[in-house]
Amino acid sequence: MAPLDPKPEEPTGRFAYEGLERIFHEKARLGIMTSLVTHSRGLVFSDLKDLCRLTDGNLSRHLQVLHEAGFVEIWKGSHKNRPQTLCRVTDEGRKRFLEYINVLETVVQDALKAGSTSGANLAEGWSPV
Repeated sequence: MAPLDPKPEEPTGRFAYEGLERIFHEKARLGIMTSLVTHSRGLVFSDLKDLCRLTDGNLSRHLQVLHEAGFVEIWKGSHKNRPQTLCRVTDEGRKRFLEYINVLETVVQDALKAGSTSGANLAEGWSPV
């Protein structure tokens, strides 16, 4: 019985999805980046926290990771004599995140195609364990 070989039309590594960056792939950071990309002028910390349903500490830590990577800007200021933190996506962050989303769309398309075919069409000689 020969091992299953990839289809000849599919190159090696076809499903490696090299453009999926770990930094964006974490659920909280995915939410943060999506929020910031959709609000180009930025969001104050409390609004971002509410949109992503994160605690102060969680949001701070994830913003620190994104800031250190150069994907998010953090600005300090005040409004009505109260300190405020404004978070905005950088141009590089926007570019890299949108590239990530494009690769993620490919993953979804591949999975949907696979979902429309039956797994019952195994080659002769295979049986369930």
